[in-house]
Formats: sequence, C-alpha cells, structure tokens
Amino acid sequence: MAKDMTLLWGSGSPPCWRVMIALEEKNLQGYNHKMFSFKKMEHKSEEVMKMNPRGQLPAFKHGDKVLNESYAACLYLENQFKSQGNKLIPDCPAELAMMYQRMLEGLTLHQKMIDVIACYWKVPEEKRPSSAGEWSSESLTTEIKLWEGYLQKTSGGFLAGKTFSLADVCVYPTIFTIFRFRLCEERYPKLAAYYNRLKDRPSIKASWPPTWLENPRGEDIMKDI
Repeated sequence: MAKDMTLLWGSGSPPCWRVMIALEEKNLQGYNHKMFSFKKMEHKSEEVMKMNPRGQLPAFKHGDKVLNESYAACLYLENQFKSQGNKLIPDCPAELAMMYQRMLEGLTLHQKMIDVIACYWKVPEEKRPSSAGEWSSESLTTEIKLWEGYLQKTSGGFLAGKTFSLADVCVYPTIFTIFRFRLCEERYPKLAAYYNRLKDRPSIKASWPPTWLENPRGEDIMKDI
C-alpha cells in the first residue's frame, strides 16, 4: 500500500510536515521518500519539477495520482484510508465545521508567519515595516492573538474540539515553527500548552524535521511578538 506512495519533501517545511504527520496517523509507514535541500535550491531540480511544475515541496504521488498541495494530500489520505490508523475527520457536525474552519484559517496564520520570516531574512533592519502591513510583525501578532483566543474557548484541547483532527495535522506544524522562532510561551499560555502537549504525539515525533534535531533552536524572529 505505502510502497505505491512517493513523497518529495524538504526538512523544516510545515507543508511537508503536514503530509508526513498524516501518513503516520494513517499507519502508512514505508512509503518512498526523498529529502531535498531548500538552501541548495534542490526543490527546483528536474526531479521535483517533473512531479510539481511549480518547483515546490511537498510533491506527493500515490500510484498515478499526484497531489502537490499539502492540504489536498492530507484530505486525500484520510478519505482514501478511512478505516486505517487514526480517524482524522470527526463525526460531530459542530466539530466537523470547526475542523474545516480552522484548517482554512491556518493558511492565513502560515502566510503571515512566512511574511515575517521573509522580511527578517531579506529586508535590512532599518527598512523593515513597523506598522501593520504585508510584512509587519504587528499583523502576525493580531493573528496569533486570535488563535490564543480560539484555544481558550475550545474544550478538549485540540483545534476542533475533543479529538485530534486534520485541523491539528495541518496547523500544528505552523504553530510549532512560530514557537521555534522564539514566540514567548508566557505571553500565549493556551497556545504554548497546545504546542508542548502535541510535541510528544507519536506521529509528530516520528516525522520530526531532521534539520531541527541538529539545530533545535531557531532564530529570535518571534521573540517580541
């Protein structure tokens, strides 16, 4: 089953990590995989471009079916292997609605995080925006406060309620990355509790980005958010 699957991925990429967590949750170990270096621009290699013409990772293939969007791959895996591994889509209509809502909101959180990291890496400090805007930390701060509020209101400890779902599969890698870049845990206690509790989940530990094992501490990009 898993032998018919191929994943091209990059270490430290939340979208790649989403797919790997989903594969672990569905007990689909043993799939073919190959890691590419973003620093060396290997994601633009011919091998990747053949599967994903955008030259982006992850690139996932099951048989003759190619899914190059991480959310699509996660949804596919859950629907294709419903009876295998852990159930990731809740039966409760309220939790189902919340799952889809948080999954899609997670895309906004991820993009605002990427904007701030890109600004930090690419824009000289004196030219970085200080007010709300496309690349400002203020915009990310507002978004993180929303998620802190969501977890205050959610019973059960997961993003969609009482059970671990695709919302957690898709959004946790982004939340972890934000804390890896030194978001203050004391400032966001509910988000920090969620981040720390899920670190020991087997699917997350088994798919941990190897470059993060070598360098567990990221830069202090988020320390003032």
